[in-house]
Amino acid sequence: MSRTASPTAQDFVPFATAALDFHRALNVPGGPLVTTRAELDALHAHLISLLGLLDAHAARTGRLVPIEGDQLSAARTRIWQAADHVHAAYHAAPRPDSGEVPDREACQAGLPEDAPELTICQRHQRTAHLVRRRTTPADLHAPFTGLVRH
Repeated sequence: MSRTASPTAQDFVPFATAALDFHRALNVPGGPLVTTRAELDALHAHLISLLGLLDAHAARTGRLVPIEGDQLSAARTRIWQAADHVHAAYHAAPRPDSGEVPDREACQAGLPEDAPELTICQRHQRTAHLVRRRTTPADLHAPFTGLVRH
C-alpha cells in the first residue's frame, strides 16, 4: 500500500488557495466592511469542503501513520470549529432586506431564511451529524484538540 498519492494526480488545492487569495484581494477592501450573508454562506461551504478533505486524509493516513493521522484529525476538528463560528456569524448578520437579526434557533428547521439560494443551515446540520459521529464533545470544546503520542 502506497503512503503517497499518485504523482500523476492533479492537485487542485493550490488553485483553490490562489482563488481565495484572489477573491480577498478583489472583493474585500480595506477599512470597515460588513460581511454579507452570501459571503458567509460561501465561506461556510468552503470550510465544510476543506473539512471533508481533511477527514478523508485523516482516515486514510491514520491507518498507516497514526501520529500524522492524529494531527490531521485535530486539524479537521479546528476546521469544524471555524465552520461553526462562521455559521453563528451568518445568523448574527442582519438580513439584507429588513436589517433584522434572526434567532439562531431558526436554523433548527433545517432551512436558512433565504432558501433556496443559501443552504448554510442544511449544510451545517448534515455536517454536524457527521462530526458528532467522529468526534467527542470533549474534543470539540477542548482548547487543544491534538492527541499527542509518544
